[in-house]
Amino acid sequence: MSKELLLFWKKEQKNLYTHLDYEPIKKSKFIIICIGTPIDQNLKPKIKEFLDFFYFLKKLLNKSQIVIIRSSIFPGIFNKVCKILNKKNGNIVYCPERIVQGKAIEELPKLPQIIAGTNKKSIILTKNLFKKIVAKIIVTSVLEAELIKLFSNANRYVNFSIANQLYMICKENDLNFDKVRKIMRDGYERNANLPTAGFTAGPCLLKDTMQLSSFYKNKFSLGHTAMKINENIPKFLVSDLQKKYNLKSKVIGILGLAFKAETDDTRDSLSLKLVKYLKKKKLKVLQSDEYYASSNGITKENLIKKSDIIIIAAPHEKYKKITFPKNKIVVDIWGIKKQ
Repeated sequence: MSKELLLFWKKEQKNLYTHLDYEPIKKSKFIIICIGTPIDQNLKPKIKEFLDFFYFLKKLLNKSQIVIIRSSIFPGIFNKVCKILNKKNGNIVYCPERIVQGKAIEELPKLPQIIAGTNKKSIILTKNLFKKIVAKIIVTSVLEAELIKLFSNANRYVNFSIANQLYMICKENDLNFDKVRKIMRDGYERNANLPTAGFTAGPCLLKDTMQLSSFYKNKFSLGHTAMKINENIPKFLVSDLQKKYNLKSKVIGILGLAFKAETDDTRDSLSLKLVKYLKKKKLKVLQSDEYYASSNGITKENLIKKSDIIIIAAPHEKYKKITFPKNKIVVDIWGIKKQ
């Protein structure tokens, strides 16, 4: 196993500390696992890497410890983990994390915590742990908990794809989607949940939607359609620009490389996929981000100065305050620059 940065809680000192050594795990009462289940190039969950960790963890465990899995897992994996650890430890609990990245402190106390397991004692002890943090606890079956996590992210992913598809329809008919969306929602609560358009990416939504599809034997057609819409937004924007401008003579600036606002996380970022796509077409590209420092990155001031076309690819707060020169072509799919 490669060394990872581990986080521990010292009860006597009432603080957290980090460690690069796995030895402190042996002294821990609760072991919380936050390892994700990635998907491969064929959009299938890479289960082996996840399970390999538990073969390693087994060497460090004792029978009294509680193992809590927090990340998304492929349905049925919990039972496989139980079989791996069975003779060493039977206290395995699944407590899916449901927070939005960057809002853990705000959301964790408010959101109900789902708890599932096969050992009554471990469920009770885990409930007592989470009662110190959250306001409500819901106990479910293991399969219910596994699917609730995947259903939740798939629901969000599909919902974002609806907004992106409507954005495309508006764009192709010379309409402002943000204006149309605002009117749709004005005094009409049935449309209140329609999100803004944008780059729908990151390490969870697509991955969990595809895990759900794999579990459903690739019959989750709605999820695959959502993926096709969301993943093709960068190409759609370029195609739309090509209809209006000779891109070979333009410098295109990508403002924001992270997958969402106010983070430096670029995992599965559509911004980076956009940069790669533009370079593949041998177009001149500049890139900048407020939080992610890339080797080819420049300041937003330089990017704005040197670019003919500016695509706001991540809606960082600082971009809302920019007054773009009138001679610049600005593509704002997020609608952060109000008309």
